[in-house]
Amino acid sequence: MTNTYTLQVAGLKRDLPIIRLTENLSIASFVILGDAELLREATPLLVDKLPEVDVIVTAEAKGIPLAYEVTNQLGLTAYYVARKTVKPYMQNPLMIEVHSITTQAKQTLCFDQKDSQAIKGKRVAIIDDVISTGESLRALEELVELAGGNVVAKAAILAEGDAAKRKDIIFLEELPLFD
Repeated sequence: MTNTYTLQVAGLKRDLPIIRLTENLSIASFVILGDAELLREATPLLVDKLPEVDVIVTAEAKGIPLAYEVTNQLGLTAYYVARKTVKPYMQNPLMIEVHSITTQAKQTLCFDQKDSQAIKGKRVAIIDDVISTGESLRALEELVELAGGNVVAKAAILAEGDAAKRKDIIFLEELPLFD
């Protein structure tokens, strides 16, 4: 197996390191944090595929810069981040548990009460860098619905593995999994 995978997305090329997660599973590690060029080029392409939305939601942490860029390009004034732990400043947090492929452990996603109230009754686009097994996405969708939001789009720059076969997500490129 090669130790990098060449990704072509939004007219850009990135050589991604292949990282072994388990004995039978390796991934091409796509880290958007710090890649301003990729965000600048990919965001308009993703925004063009979105339906009309009122609110952008993402999970902490790698999806945050993309959610910020999407929010700006749509002319929205705020986006909301589902935190991975309850913070002392949170009042009446809304919480759900998830098991993600990249963390390989249970984690919590939560909204502060004010974020839940801002999402209530709104058309929500869930934005992330990569959609893989869909567990984090499913949990985030459930959290948004618990807050009273209506998920109208689930979008990412990349769909990894079988996620690329899904008809309910929006993405720019496929990212393979490796044995």
